Amino acid sequence: MRKRLSILALGLLAFGAAGQARAGTVAFSGSLAVQFATPDTIAVTGSGIATVDAASGAHIGSLDLPASPFSLQGVVLPFTDPAVAPIKGVQATLHNAAGHFSGSPLGGTMAINGVTKVCLFKACTGSPPANISVPVDVVGVGGTAAVTTGLVSVTVVGAPWTAGTAAVGTLTQHGFSHGPASATSSTAVNSGALRLVTPIFISTSIGSAAVVGAFGLLDLHFVPEPATVLLVGAGVAGLVMLGRARRP
Repeated sequence: MRKRLSILALGLLAFGAAGQARAGTVAFSGSLAVQFATPDTIAVTGSGIATVDAASGAHIGSLDLPASPFSLQGVVLPFTDPAVAPIKGVQATLHNAAGHFSGSPLGGTMAINGVTKVCLFKACTGSPPANISVPVDVVGVGGTAAVTTGLVSVTVVGAPWTAGTAAVGTLTQHGFSHGPASATSSTAVNSGALRLVTPIFISTSIGSAAVVGAFGLLDLHFVPEPATVLLVGAGVAGLVMLGRARRP
């Protein structure tokens, strides 16, 4: 009898500890992308551990992300759409700062730190006569960053992230948060998904590229932490052992 109670306690303790771990932290994988008004997109994948304030480990009240699970170095994105000429591409070195999100819809600030080089008149792989390095740390936070080289200037206006709707002129992007089977109140559980969006307004002093709309897209998919998987496994094993112990 004492052995059975010990096994049952082990199983329940493992399940309880797993639930507590999920309510405080949750592992994620996902991607961070910058999508321009053209079909062109810069994207990088990453993973890490987020801190979540969630009711019963399900509905997210607040979410904190660590710095730099998403980073890229010198990635070149050519622009082929003639509508944005004379911009021929960008070269980006970026990483995310730590982020904090709360409210309903979920939203908040997470800066994109680094520099994006705008390549004018020729591709980034060549030697264009005008390259402008544009700081982008206002993206995902708010504010304005501007730089001028010779007769060319570029201004970037950023805004906080939201799981609602972001707009640049008539262009829109929609965020979302849901759990398994698209349930809206179980985002923080395993297989929950979250998209946060932020508008990026880019203006230049040149021709048809006077205004270029873009969006930041942060996609997170919540997955079991290794420690949680081990705890749940221990709980299952304990209950299996209990069932075996009860057999005559």
